[in-house]
Amino acid sequence: MYKPAHKDAWKGRTDVHDGALGLRWHQVVQLLDLTKDIPVVPAGQVGFAFLGFCCDEGVARNQGRVGAAAGPAALRGAMASFACHLPGHAALYDAGDVICSGHHLEEAQQQLGHKIALLLQNGYRPLVLGGGHEIAYGHFLGLEEATANQRLGILNFDAHFDLRSYAQQPSSGTPFLQIADKLQAAGRDFNYHCLGIQEYGNTRILFETASKLGVDYTLAEEMQPHQVPELKEKLQAFLDRVDAVYVTVDLDVFAAAYAPGVSAPNALGLQPAVVLELLKFVARSNKLLSLDVAELNPAYDQDNHTARLGAGLLYQVVKEWDKH
Repeated sequence: MYKPAHKDAWKGRTDVHDGALGLRWHQVVQLLDLTKDIPVVPAGQVGFAFLGFCCDEGVARNQGRVGAAAGPAALRGAMASFACHLPGHAALYDAGDVICSGHHLEEAQQQLGHKIALLLQNGYRPLVLGGGHEIAYGHFLGLEEATANQRLGILNFDAHFDLRSYAQQPSSGTPFLQIADKLQAAGRDFNYHCLGIQEYGNTRILFETASKLGVDYTLAEEMQPHQVPELKEKLQAFLDRVDAVYVTVDLDVFAAAYAPGVSAPNALGLQPAVVLELLKFVARSNKLLSLDVAELNPAYDQDNHTARLGAGLLYQVVKEWDKH
């Protein structure tokens, strides 16, 4: 099911006396209805389009804590009062929500793919709001056609590989094996780099699967602030091998002190400053095609810490991506 964007999703502080210099995101975001013809982003302009994926069916199938379906609304709420510093050539759009009805995960993923493809075809830069990490397979379906003649790179900030078998059914733990198999069937390379892997959170079979698929990965313990220069070098080597990059940020990659509101809290996760530096590095690479933030679970958040972290990352990506 698809629900078009509505202004009620964007409410925040208004500083009337400051005029145009006091504008915030909720005052400038424009609404898109993807069931109708949408305007093409004019040459020389940049259009950032937020698209929600209200789904945690994949989390439920993966035996996780449900609640991520409310993630998109929480992210919008956290972004609404951001001060607007966008230049005149850039604009923000809300493209509404894809909603998983009942247990129909596969249908929701197909619809998400169609909506992302539509945005890309019309020149928008998609920023997809999750939702469980099953968002990744639906997101890929939207990128598949757009990157048919390109070497696509997938960059996943995550404590988990999400390469589980989907022989019984797909879930939030299977998207990247699904993607690998689909690319292989099409004769395309699977370029997957995962940052923040926790050894205790991934069984041996997952490490073996990653090895068989030629997956690049960096353990969480190797991602300390003093290692950022080294991490950028490794990331640049990955970027050099691909033409376009899809970035997905699973919020459980962060330490639970920063991100308590996720399906699988991570006591020894990453510091936000490390991830932020790497995200900005990718946004400046001229290869970023689209991005999503996954696994925000407002039901377990504390004082909106996790929602604010996800929103802050999106703000910084928009800021850096606008320049390239």
